[in-house]
Amino acid sequence: MKRILYIFIPVLLISLLFVSCEKDEAFFDESLLIGKWVSGTEFYKYLSDGTGSTWDTSDDVSEDEAQLFEWTLVNAELTHIHLFEFKGVPKFYTVTELTATTLKYEDSFGKKFSYAKVND
Repeated sequence: MKRILYIFIPVLLISLLFVSCEKDEAFFDESLLIGKWVSGTEFYKYLSDGTGSTWDTSDDVSEDEAQLFEWTLVNAELTHIHLFEFKGVPKFYTVTELTATTLKYEDSFGKKFSYAKVND
């Protein structure tokens, strides 16, 4: 009987160890997202009220003519809902880096995006 206990206890402890080793989900502070970001000629502006705008100067579009969107950042999941006349079109991203000067994320197809903060 003791022999069974000597085998059972280590097996139980090892199984509990593997169950408790879950991957921690990344968390990013959404206040770092607020502001204007640029990558080449593409700009994104995030406002603290959960709205924003995007424009591309290579398409001869200025900030005044920007496409409006609503955004949320929950842990590492960044969602843009681009606002059109009759509906919103959601786009989903996973943030990989967010600092006071750098924003990096990728979409579900593996396309990576990288932006630098613009100081106005």
